[in-house]
Amino acid sequence: MAKLFEPVEVGGLRLANRIVIAPMCQYSAEDGAMNDWHQMHLGQLAMSGAGALTIEATAVSPEGRITDGDVGLYDDHTENAMRQVLQSVRRWSDMPLVIQLAHAGRKASCAKPWDGGAQIAPGDANGWQTLAPSAIAFEEGENPPTALDRAGMERIIAAFADAAQRSGRLGLDAVQIHAAHGYLLHEFLSPLSNTRTDEYGGSLENRMRFPLEVFDAVRAAFPAEKPVTVRVSGTDWVEGGWTAQETAAFARELEARGCAAIHVSSGGLDPRQDIPVGPGYQVPLARTVKDAVTMPVIAVGLITQPQQAEDILAAGDADMIAIARTVLWDPRWPWHAAAALGASVKAPPQYLRSEPREAGRILKEMKP
Repeated sequence: MAKLFEPVEVGGLRLANRIVIAPMCQYSAEDGAMNDWHQMHLGQLAMSGAGALTIEATAVSPEGRITDGDVGLYDDHTENAMRQVLQSVRRWSDMPLVIQLAHAGRKASCAKPWDGGAQIAPGDANGWQTLAPSAIAFEEGENPPTALDRAGMERIIAAFADAAQRSGRLGLDAVQIHAAHGYLLHEFLSPLSNTRTDEYGGSLENRMRFPLEVFDAVRAAFPAEKPVTVRVSGTDWVEGGWTAQETAAFARELEARGCAAIHVSSGGLDPRQDIPVGPGYQVPLARTVKDAVTMPVIAVGLITQPQQAEDILAAGDADMIAIARTVLWDPRWPWHAAAALGASVKAPPQYLRSEPREAGRILKEMKP
């Protein structure tokens, strides 16, 4: 059997194969609440045959949203809206559902990408004051964030824990904590955005402290039998920034605290980043982390071809593959990968007749 289609366990959660759909912001919520768009979006991806589906970055507080269209999970209204969407998805699909919990930090209060994506100043429509470890703006000319004091940090830890409890009530199968792409937890990790002089800045140990406190709070709040994972940026791609070696050290600390898997992306913290974009360009970062831990490692980033994904796993560079824009372009990518690699995937019975004769018998009935 192709390794891509071998089952894998993540903290006791069994995935039918090693394809994970990564979180993708849709910027289409209303006051943090999911709606019919999310039902259609997640519903189609839940039919894709992937091993797991990750819900987009979900803010743990209103000021933690990237835009006013971000999904949130911070009150009963947002929880109930998500429950309705999940009930619809689960009625027809048995794919494990993961939620990414996030706080955007200094990269919050922005316009939607199709409206330009620029920061919106506090006091303007759909704008608010941002928060960060230090009062350093993401880009020159932006309104600087407020540097968090200890009370503010405690409120954010409590917000992550509350969102994790709500995730448990919703029956979600796993939580992923967002510590990548220049958002709040990544901002604490990187010396480019964290210039604090207290116990939360300076040394690597200090810069890791707040993200680890968030992890501990989420792990304690989410059901013990279900996994908590973390997404990281493996490097800032800027001299003097967060490095792959520091990522590996952070991963070891997370694993010691019960982290069930780590998803290795990169960048997003500094506009000066110089990223060598190309097929599988982030895979070496995943390999650096994999060499440092025993928990499963997920590789992501321009992994678009089935044989490419298979080769990454066969080489031992990662344990799983994440796809994002690839699956928006081709929502049946796992089906097509199974056909290319001689494997099989689950599909709803309504779709079994779609299988071309030349594909072979690759579709197995999904029974939610």
